[in-house]
Amino acid sequence: MALISNGTTIFDGGSMASGIGSSMVLIKKLTASSSATLSFVNGSSGVVLDTTYKEYMFILNNIHPATDAVNTTFQASTDGGSNYNTTMTTTFIRAAHGESGSVGNIVYGTQAQHQETNFQILNYQTGNDNDQCATGVLHLFDPGNTTFVKHFIYTGQDAGYSDLSNQRHVAGYFNTTSALNAVQFKMSSGNMDSGTITLYGIS
Repeated sequence: MALISNGTTIFDGGSMASGIGSSMVLIKKLTASSSATLSFVNGSSGVVLDTTYKEYMFILNNIHPATDAVNTTFQASTDGGSNYNTTMTTTFIRAAHGESGSVGNIVYGTQAQHQETNFQILNYQTGNDNDQCATGVLHLFDPGNTTFVKHFIYTGQDAGYSDLSNQRHVAGYFNTTSALNAVQFKMSSGNMDSGTITLYGIS
């Protein structure tokens, strides 16, 4: 039995018609192993980061820094990864609670940028104890667009060096009408000891 709406077949025989609905497409998974950087460059090593998808999603999973109390950061490039210094304006909000029950607060962080070209902090002062790491999801919208700025939203969680549970909310835009074609992640100091970052395209 088919489901037809206004003359268009939605379902037929239990299957959705092609072109209906959306999906997440796995593009590339990078694994850190004492890595200085993890970079996704369009056209390199199977990476797609162009107008193919309107939204790209990066999943950061168990990012463990080699150095204690350092930040997970990211930046984008308009020249295929030769330079990661695109101007951005961002916000940074943190909610924290200590293992001891202390430091329950919500703060607007000074890690926000205003028309700067620094790497944007995503997770702040993550610890490097064996049981500490950072995770999160970064959404980058329409990076191949050459008319508008490029927005992003990040939600993350990390175990801070002082035994805090920290939730991070970071958002902003790359203030350029040039296409973004590369994204790089790195720690503010030292290497990524372990963890993965996986890139998906959303259609």
